Amino acid sequence: MLNVHSFAAGQWIAPSTDARPIESALTGEVIGQAGNSALDVQGMLEYGREIGSPALRAMTFHDRAKMLKALALHLREHREELYQLSFNTGGTQADHLVDVDGGIGTVLVYASKGRRDLPDGQIYLDGPPEQLSRNGTFMGRHICTSLQGVAVHINAFNFPVWGMLEKLAPTLLAGMPAIIKPATATCYVTEACVRIILDSGLLPKGALQLVSGGIRDMLDYLDLQDVVTFTGSANTALKLRGNENILRNSIRFTAEQDSLNASVLGPDAQVGTPEFDLFVKEVQREMTTKSGQKCTAIRRILVPQGTSNAIIETLDKLLANITLGDPREEGTKMGALVSNEQKNDVLKKIAQIGSEAKRVIGDPENHAMSKSKGAYLPPIVFHCDDPDSAQHIHDTEAFGPVSTIMEYRDLGHATELLNKGKGSLVASFITHDGDVAREIAMASGAFHGRLYFNNRDSMAEATGHGTPLPHMVHGGPGRAGGGEELGGTRAVMHYMQRTAIQGSPDILTAIGGQWIPKATIETDKSHPFTRTFHDVELGDTLFSGSREITLEDIETFAHFTGDTFYAHMDEEAAKANPFFPGRVAHGYLLISFAAGLFVQPDPGPVLANTGLDNLRFMKPVRPGDSIKVQLTVKAKTPRNDEYGEVRWHVTLTNQDDEAVAEYELLTMNAY
Repeated sequence: MLNVHSFAAGQWIAPSTDARPIESALTGEVIGQAGNSALDVQGMLEYGREIGSPALRAMTFHDRAKMLKALALHLREHREELYQLSFNTGGTQADHLVDVDGGIGTVLVYASKGRRDLPDGQIYLDGPPEQLSRNGTFMGRHICTSLQGVAVHINAFNFPVWGMLEKLAPTLLAGMPAIIKPATATCYVTEACVRIILDSGLLPKGALQLVSGGIRDMLDYLDLQDVVTFTGSANTALKLRGNENILRNSIRFTAEQDSLNASVLGPDAQVGTPEFDLFVKEVQREMTTKSGQKCTAIRRILVPQGTSNAIIETLDKLLANITLGDPREEGTKMGALVSNEQKNDVLKKIAQIGSEAKRVIGDPENHAMSKSKGAYLPPIVFHCDDPDSAQHIHDTEAFGPVSTIMEYRDLGHATELLNKGKGSLVASFITHDGDVAREIAMASGAFHGRLYFNNRDSMAEATGHGTPLPHMVHGGPGRAGGGEELGGTRAVMHYMQRTAIQGSPDILTAIGGQWIPKATIETDKSHPFTRTFHDVELGDTLFSGSREITLEDIETFAHFTGDTFYAHMDEEAAKANPFFPGRVAHGYLLISFAAGLFVQPDPGPVLANTGLDNLRFMKPVRPGDSIKVQLTVKAKTPRNDEYGEVRWHVTLTNQDDEAVAEYELLTMNAY
C-alpha cells in the first residue's frame, strides 16, 4: 500500500484516515491512498510567501537557470525509479519516456533560455526605452519583476512528471515558489519526483510544496500576488475559475482544458504520396500514445471527399500492429487507461459519439484484454458521414484512444469543420502545398493555439502533432481554456508583473541595469578594451579621434569588396536617388573605419567580437566628411566561468556632430 504524502511548510504529511483510494490501472486493485483533510493550506501559502519567495527573488535569473540545470541532471540520474513506478498508471515504457524524459528535457530548455535570453539580474526589460520628452531627459520603459506570492499548479493525471515540470521550470525561473497539486490517480509518481527534487538540496526552502489529495479551501486564501494554473476538464476549470476570491481579487488563472484537436489531410495528399502515409502514421501514433490520454491527441480526422475508405483501410492495418496488454510485458505497444473510472467515462463518451457516427475500427467489448479487470480499451475509430449536422463529434472529448473520421468538400468546408471545435490546443495539416497551408492558417489560426504543418520535406525531423515543445506556446482559445503555457520566456512572464517605469535616463539605467543614451557617462578611465569584464562599468565611454572619408577610400573599398553599387560610384545616378546628395561612402566602410578608431590592438581582456545588433544608417557620408565614434558600455552578461558578454552602444557622428550610424557591438571579455 502506497501512503502518498504531502510536503507542507517543510514537513512531509502522511495521509489521514479519510484519504482517497488509488487504483492500479492494470488490475483495478487499490494500491495506495492520498489526502489529509487537516492539511494546513493557509500555512502552506504563508510558508511559500515568507520563506520561498524572498529566497528565490534574491537569486538572479542566471542563478535560477543554473539551479534548473542541476535539478534536471539530478532527475536524469533517478529516472529509472520513476519509470518503474509509472507502470501502474497504465503507460508503456515509451509513454514513460514521454512523461519523465520529456519533463526533464523541458527543464533543461528553460535552464538554457534563462542563461541565454534573460539578464544576470532580477529585472527583465520588456522592450526598448521610450522617449517621452523632446530632449530625451524624461524616458519610459517596461520592466517585469517577480510576483511575491505563490503559484498553485493543479495538474492532470496523464503526465504526473512532465505536467509538473513544464509549469515548475518557468515558475522557478521567474523567481516564484510553487505548490504542486497533482491528480490523485497518479499522484504517487509526482510525489516520488518531488522527493527526488527535495532530497537533492538544490532548491531553497519554501520553493516547492506538494498537495497529495484535495487542496481543500486553498483558493479562498489567495491574493493578488498569487497565480493559479490548471490542467484538466472544462467543468473543473469552470468551477475553479469561478471561485469568488479569485474573481474578487483578479487573481491570475490560466487553464489548459478540453480540446477537440483535429488533423487534416490536405487535398494534394492523395493515396500513394508521402504525405498520405505520413498522415495515417501520425493519427495512429496520436491515438495510441498514452492510450490516447493526451490533451493534444487527435480526436477528429478530416480527409478530402472520397478518401475515407482508403484512410480506414490503411489505419486499420496500422492499428492491428498495436499490441494491447500489460505494459510491463515485452512487446506491448499500448497499455491501460489510468483507471476504471476513466474507462467508464470514455465508454460513456463513445456512446454519445456513436449516436452520430459508425464505429469502423475497434470494439470496446471484444478485444485482447476484455477479461482483464484493468482499464483497457482498444483503439476505436468512428466514421461520420454527416459532420455538418453532427454535434457530439465536435464537442465531446473521449479522453482515450478514440477518434472520428469525416470528409470535407473543399478547404472552406475543412476550416468550417475545424472551427466547430470552438478552440483547440493544436490542429495539424499534412500538405505539400504552401498556398493550402496559408489559406488554412488565415481561416483557422484564430481557433487554435498551435498549427502543425508537416510533409515530405520536414517529416524526418518533425516532432509530431501531439508534442508540446517548451520553445512554443502550449494552450489554446475557447474550449481549450485560453491559456498559454510554455513558450520560452513568454511562460516566465506569467509569473511576473509588467510595470511601466518613467524617469530620467540615469534613473532608468539604475533600475534596469542597462545604460540608456543621455544617461551619465564616464570617460576618465583607461581604454575600456584594456579592462576585464568585471572592471568595465555601465556608462564607461570612449570618444575616438576623427577620420576623413576620401573619394579614394570609397573607390578602394568598392573594388576590394566588389560592392560597386551606383550610389558609391556614379555621381549623377546617386543624385537622382532621393536618399543621396551624390556619391556616398558605403555603410560598411564606415563601420570598418569605426572599428579602426576605437579598437585597442594589443592582446587583452577582449577575446572576440561576436557580432553587432540593431545597425542603422541615419545620414549619408560624402567624400570630404569625417567621422568619429562614441563607444559606451550598455550592458554586461556573464556567459560562463571564464568570460562574459559586453554590449557596447556605438554612435558614429560626422564633423557637424550629426549621427550618421548607430549599432550595438558585442564582445566577449575575460574576467
